[in-house]
Amino acid sequence: MEKIKHDLRLSETITPFGVGAIVDVRGESLIAPDTSWWDRKRSPRISCDRLLARLGPGELRQPSTHAGRAAKETEGLLYWRFPAWRFCERCSKLSTLTGKYKGRWTNTCNCGGGLVPMRYIAVCTNGSHVQDIPWFMWAHRGRDAGVTEEVRFCRAYKELTFVRSAKHGEGLASLRINCGGCKRSRPLSELVGKDALHRDGIKCGGRQPWEDEEAARDVCDHHLVAVQRGATGNYIAERVSALDIPEETPQSEELVSDIRSHVYFDKVVADNGGPQAEVVAGWIAEEIGVSPEAVLAIAAGDGMSVEESIAGLRDGEWAAFVKKLSSGRDRTGGDFVVDGWKVSGETPGPRSLIDAMAGIGQVRRVREVRALRGFRRHSPDAALIHVDLGPDQKRQPLYPAIELYGEGIFFQFDEDAVATWERLDRVQVRAAILGKRRQETPWAQRLEVPTPRFVALHTLAHLLIRRLAFASGYSSAALQEKIYANADGPDPMAGILIYTAAGDAQGTLGGLVRLGEPKRVIPLLTSALDDADVCSNDPVCIESDRQRSAHLNLSACHGCTLISETSCESGNRLLDRQLVLGGSTVPGLLEAVLPEVRQSLSIHVSGFPVID
Repeated sequence: MEKIKHDLRLSETITPFGVGAIVDVRGESLIAPDTSWWDRKRSPRISCDRLLARLGPGELRQPSTHAGRAAKETEGLLYWRFPAWRFCERCSKLSTLTGKYKGRWTNTCNCGGGLVPMRYIAVCTNGSHVQDIPWFMWAHRGRDAGVTEEVRFCRAYKELTFVRSAKHGEGLASLRINCGGCKRSRPLSELVGKDALHRDGIKCGGRQPWEDEEAARDVCDHHLVAVQRGATGNYIAERVSALDIPEETPQSEELVSDIRSHVYFDKVVADNGGPQAEVVAGWIAEEIGVSPEAVLAIAAGDGMSVEESIAGLRDGEWAAFVKKLSSGRDRTGGDFVVDGWKVSGETPGPRSLIDAMAGIGQVRRVREVRALRGFRRHSPDAALIHVDLGPDQKRQPLYPAIELYGEGIFFQFDEDAVATWERLDRVQVRAAILGKRRQETPWAQRLEVPTPRFVALHTLAHLLIRRLAFASGYSSAALQEKIYANADGPDPMAGILIYTAAGDAQGTLGGLVRLGEPKRVIPLLTSALDDADVCSNDPVCIESDRQRSAHLNLSACHGCTLISETSCESGNRLLDRQLVLGGSTVPGLLEAVLPEVRQSLSIHVSGFPVID
């Protein structure tokens, strides 16, 4: 077969045309095989230890690229033809065969007509497998009176045609598979019913199209469903990303280290809880700035270790951002450059908003690495298919990855203000609605735990993205979010990162980071709250507590809060405007901002002199 040469953007090899995805190229339908088919020599390695710490053992590899126009010797990615069944647009012949012209296999029929891939394929409902529909077998099955002995034992494999017959009606009823041998004719309307393929005895092969039949080690008992090959549910990618930020030790660990290295700490340990230990612990606590109980707990062996204090990847990111915010202008260079601004009483803006914030960071440069972990088909509950199905899938799998450079704005909120609001009973009850629904939905348990601070900061991030899309020059789909919300442990987090990244080595153009100065971003934040105060779907939206799939949104809809799903970490779920702006019975985190702004505007307007 002559190779098809088609250029893809580097980011498209992760999603939407990554491993397992079906791609339409020049009239043909192709599917991307797993990374065991890649040539590792031509796939450069990407370094990101923080991302591998989440993925596990393996390698991050960038797909092979080229500059200029593709030639015969140009290395590229292999894509498998799928579905194999095609019909001729001239003679309507249906088969898996390929034509031949001047000694070369081509995508044409023997009559000279072009071959068109069949519209429908079979997808496993729970195993994430996909396969061709065996059209000859299906055409000779059914429960109608036309299934005679001649039909059952027909062997006219080369006389199958795919035709449209207007005399049988419209839609799928007019599309039929005809057999020239036994004269059997069956409409596609019998293909898409519930358990239609199961009734016809068509079972799941338990593998992907590029795998050999021996690859199906376990029998898949799940039913198949016929779907259009371009349906979005056929490919649900699971993408993982991490910012390449130098790991910083959280503040709690620094305090533990200072206590253990103190010159008098050995005396506290030696006295083992005695009166001398309490006295000496008081000296150490006063000098370092902690409580004597904390010193005694560390001496007794109850101190938290470094491994225990870092709950996940974002703890290190949070510590790095907080350190940058306290350093002011960043002149370090490298791939992580952040100018920090401390928010204080002198910062212009509404007092209620200023009091709720601790710092703002202009992220001038940041490196992000995105990798594809696997994919699912048909349903978020289906099994995850790993990107590497080869012999090294457990020992040293290969993950498709790309690196991007970008910019952003980081917001740090005041921990005391957030914690005080979060402890309110009505706030806890409101967030518990989402927590219960997440627990009752199996696939939703992969989402973050919807604590009050997470839901409020997540919703605020969406409101900011919608507003920044008007001011930054980027579309909302180009902006990404990262939510830092954790009230547990010695280093609580309450922050938002909104950033954009591009595959070019120079990164992006600076339209977002320039808005990170407090004099610019505080008005934008206030405008974002004002935009969400009234939704075009109100009062239905603001009074609702069951929106989106599995009712995982409360007061949030497309008219006020939702953004592109590729920009949201949680797929536009776990959102609620009331926890930000307040409701009839729920106090919002920033509910006092808009009344303060409107009150100041009223006073300002009333102060104008009256002119006759």
